[in-house]
Amino acid sequence: MKFNKDVTYVFAMGGLGEIGKNTYCMMRNDELIITDAGVYFPGDELMGINYVIPDFTFLKENESKIKGLFITHGHEDHIGAIPFLVTMVNIPAIYAPHQAAALIRKKLEDRGIKYNNVYAYDDDSIYKFKEFQVEFYRVTHSIPDAHGIIIKSKDGTIMTTGDFKFDLTPIGPLPELHKIAKLGAEGVTLLMNDSTNAMNKGTSNSESLVNNALEQIFTKNPDRRIIIATFASNIYRLKHIVDTCKRHGRKIVTFGRSMENNIEISIEGGYIKHNEVFITPEEAKRMAPEKVCILCTGTQGEPLAALSRIANGTFRQIKLTQDDIVIFSSSAIPGNALSIGRTINKLYLKGVTVYTNSDLKEIHASGHANEEELKWLFQLARPKYLMPFHGEYRMLKASADIAVKCGMPRENAFVLSNGDVLAMKDQVIKYAGHIHIGNNYVDGNRVGDVSNSVMKERKTMANDGIVVVIANIDVKNKKLIGTPNVTTRGFVLVNDNIQLLKKLEGMAKWAINDKLKTDADYADIKNEIISTISSYISTHTGRRPIILPVIMDIKKSVKS
Repeated sequence: MKFNKDVTYVFAMGGLGEIGKNTYCMMRNDELIITDAGVYFPGDELMGINYVIPDFTFLKENESKIKGLFITHGHEDHIGAIPFLVTMVNIPAIYAPHQAAALIRKKLEDRGIKYNNVYAYDDDSIYKFKEFQVEFYRVTHSIPDAHGIIIKSKDGTIMTTGDFKFDLTPIGPLPELHKIAKLGAEGVTLLMNDSTNAMNKGTSNSESLVNNALEQIFTKNPDRRIIIATFASNIYRLKHIVDTCKRHGRKIVTFGRSMENNIEISIEGGYIKHNEVFITPEEAKRMAPEKVCILCTGTQGEPLAALSRIANGTFRQIKLTQDDIVIFSSSAIPGNALSIGRTINKLYLKGVTVYTNSDLKEIHASGHANEEELKWLFQLARPKYLMPFHGEYRMLKASADIAVKCGMPRENAFVLSNGDVLAMKDQVIKYAGHIHIGNNYVDGNRVGDVSNSVMKERKTMANDGIVVVIANIDVKNKKLIGTPNVTTRGFVLVNDNIQLLKKLEGMAKWAINDKLKTDADYADIKNEIISTISSYISTHTGRRPIILPVIMDIKKSVKS
């Protein structure tokens, strides 16, 4: 699409229609502002993929316009893509609150990326550019230093909430409601709001309630070992777990690299006190179990996380007993319910006592605003237009519906997809078109090696298996030696399907001999094998496995 002069454009590269990958852009003339750069954690549908990040092609093509990347807070779905972004695109500076800045520096250091332009901002920081002015306001979330961002241009004021809730009895500082109200009085042209919990009625639980619930569990079970799984980035949760252990005379041993990194950074930043309660796994083995609290990752049933390995009995340093208590101080991220359920079932089979958020509602408090809190936001900010973000489509739609209940005209609430572009001119906003924003798959530490076609092949192999046809050919004399050998993996049981495999061998033999009568090359022979047997397999089995022909030149003894 065409971008016109003296117009402010707003679009998402990720975060719309999904939980994660939050990356948003504001562009006017020759300046571009980015807010957040997060990852999406895939479920079983993306086999072997560690993260999904936005395709940064647009940013690469416009990198001369980029003035900076502004971060709302330090969760992975908002900062996880930064190591990949800064190696692909020239980002002149990253501006982040103190906790997030420390996490970003650690993340870059761990990956061996040299980048020295990470700057920490506070509540009163202001950054001025030719086309934009960027300011901040404090919000309440499950991590310290969470902020909303205000981007002002000649065309109007954009207010983004980041991830937020209105917790009036928080573990940390109160949200800056007065700044939101002041902005509303001055005029908010476009509000971009967190929609994760828009479908939840009422208000979210206060983090202080979780503190009380955990206190009760510790008080009632002084003679049992306690294992707590929570999000490593939920710093306020970690803080009151540490405080609770200190009061009850327990030592803490941590498992999970992300958990260890977050605690280390939080101790250095002064968010977590009592670092003397932390001990090593070796020290924990020498202590009575009731004097130990294990703090680990794995709340979403991740196969390689500490809790999953503990539940499987494959974690060398921890063996469960029937006296143990396991607490899931978390909620399920959409799409992870099955993997979480598998982990919980394994824990029950070990005979341990398990507390989940469904059993005891107050052992987890979401960091996202429910319906009533969104109403407070809309009434305080009084935006002229709305672009809900951070949520699946149903959540974005629910957020827009709430805004309409609060008096916003339906046509002013834009429920968009990644790549949809809004144009703001003289405080009037219209839909302007669409730019292509794809995905990049991170497989291991490599980006871009796995394309959509590779993902399709992985899914095909998982669903229908693979059929390998191995043939020996005297290429010089154009002669097939013997009969092709057909073997399979994940397609059928060989011993139960001898006749089918013999039939496929015969068909492959015919296809090869037919092609050898012509001037066909290796590729032609392979394509003929695939086309000949694939239709037969589909017709007689209803399945479409990957067919992999392997041609051996017996004169050269080299695989083609």
